[in-house]
Amino acid sequence: MSSRPVDAGPAPAPVDARSALRLTRSVSATWWYMSLGIVAFELIAVLLTVVVLVEDERDALTTLAVAAGGLLWWLTTLLPLAAYRHRAEDVSLLVPRRHLPPLLVGVAYGLGAGYATGMWVVLVLPLLQAVILLNWPPGVRLRVVVAATALLVLLWVVDGNFSLRSGSAPSAFQLAFLSTILPITTVSSLWWWDVLVTLDKARASEARLAATQERLRVATDVHDLQGHHLQVIALQLELAERLMPQDPAAGMEQLRAARVSVGEARQGTRDLATRFRSVPLRDEIANAVDLLRAAGTVAEATVDPDSRYAPASALGPVIRETTTNVLRHGGGRWARLDLSRSNGSWRYEIANDVADGVDAAALDPAGTSGGAGLEGIARRAAEVGGHLDVRREDGSFTVTVTVPSEGENAG
Repeated sequence: MSSRPVDAGPAPAPVDARSALRLTRSVSATWWYMSLGIVAFELIAVLLTVVVLVEDERDALTTLAVAAGGLLWWLTTLLPLAAYRHRAEDVSLLVPRRHLPPLLVGVAYGLGAGYATGMWVVLVLPLLQAVILLNWPPGVRLRVVVAATALLVLLWVVDGNFSLRSGSAPSAFQLAFLSTILPITTVSSLWWWDVLVTLDKARASEARLAATQERLRVATDVHDLQGHHLQVIALQLELAERLMPQDPAAGMEQLRAARVSVGEARQGTRDLATRFRSVPLRDEIANAVDLLRAAGTVAEATVDPDSRYAPASALGPVIRETTTNVLRHGGGRWARLDLSRSNGSWRYEIANDVADGVDAAALDPAGTSGGAGLEGIARRAAEVGGHLDVRREDGSFTVTVTVPSEGENAG
């Protein structure tokens, strides 16, 4: 039987998974690309400074001192950069243990490197870079970097007229250019990170809002159903209470009517529950994919074109339970869902990566730490004549549920 991918909608923009500000893996990967770009530019600036000193044939002691100071300054800039990843909105402008080291070392390194190279740009750059990495409020950092870049361009012009003569080594011109663009490169990277975090927060809020709206819809339906029936029953009982002393027969009729209303309320509640349970399996899987993607997991699904004939009452709860297990115990990087028909049976399979620190016992259906969900799935499958298969291999965890197709035409 041919299969086709389920239309689960586009993956949401990546964003909030593991600390004070919780970020999904795709956004975390973007952070590493961005931060590595900044620190690479800083390190190249330090290396070019050393190259300039070597080309100018400065003494080895001066060159080594500048190199050591440059590496120390480069390492200290990692402190505010690392803190920026989980920066809170109400954080103070300067956190001493994060921002003072690059400021102090930047002043010392700038003075030494500027004196050794004779370049004003090199003298000012370390301090300006440390200033830019402070926790500036929105909009202020842009004005700071514009002022810093204007100052560096001005100093580059001064260096061009006095320090960078026609006979200067090419590395000196490269160093001046890199020093001038480093602040604006840093700020543009941090701005892009702020945009991604904002998008990720919006994605998380959208997922929470969707869940809240669904709960409100269920609560509204239950309230409307039960409220109507309970009001009718209350009126019938009150009327029976009034009629009993004068007309017992009429009072008994109202009691019988109240009993009928109770039965109608029970049936209405069952019908409401059935309506929520009988979501087509294609929609169940699409909802599962959306939920996994909202949690930052790269999720894909394949659904048989004839999935409307699959036993939704048996497989619907299985899809929801296994999705919950992936969210709780999965590695959070990827998941694959598949619903297909084979040899008179329906086969639902969900595979995902395994989270670090989760052992096989916690995932085994007979285990005591995490197997309650899988035991319930196995019991549910057995009730309709199906069976559960669980596999863990090569860093992946796979749950397969097979149920017979006879006698079911739900979904």
